[in-house]
Amino acid sequence: MVCLGNICRSPLAEGILKSKLPDTFTVDSAGTIDNHSGKSPDERSIAAAKRNGLDISSQSSRLFTSEDFAKYDRIYCMDRSNLKDVLSLAKSHGDRSKVSLILEDAEVPDPYWGVDQDFDDVYKTLDEVCGRIAEEIQQNA
Repeated sequence: MVCLGNICRSPLAEGILKSKLPDTFTVDSAGTIDNHSGKSPDERSIAAAKRNGLDISSQSSRLFTSEDFAKYDRIYCMDRSNLKDVLSLAKSHGDRSKVSLILEDAEVPDPYWGVDQDFDDVYKTLDEVCGRIAEEIQQNA
């Protein structure tokens, strides 16, 4: 799961997808900038997750790197800008084939400059799409 700073959208997506998959699957998140590396998710993301029964407070922001292509089978980006940044690090067709927008033809809005409701709306959007992703992953496992 990849967003800009790895403090709002991608930590939510990581926590949501983890909650929908058995522990045998590895789910992680990263950002395309390292402004927040090592920091916890935004307090509003933590609160939105908590309102929905998830604890994402122990996550730590990190930068997406080209090594992630070897570690992960699928890479979901929250918006087109993140998609472009991730694809710029791809070294092969195989790397590029792992990358997509999480909403296929739409972007997950960045709630950073918004209010609590924006975080709840993002949570709801990610919860729906992560449910579909979890079903697909488990069917293909």
